[in-house]
Amino acid sequence: MVTCEMDDDQAKLLLNVLERYHSHLEVEIVRTNRREFREALKEREKQLKALVEKVKALVK
Repeated sequence: MVTCEMDDDQAKLLLNVLERYHSHLEVEIVRTNRREFREALKEREKQLKALVEKVKALVK
């Protein structure tokens, strides 16, 4: 298990960065022609969504 300490402002910034990356990732998934690469991107998106939810739970 990995732990990381940050204050509320840092957690909000991290959440913002993750959400922005997610929107870019969604566009990349739509524009990708290679099925194997698209599937890898979808798996990354699944992991990213889980991470976003964890950070959301921490942000006050």
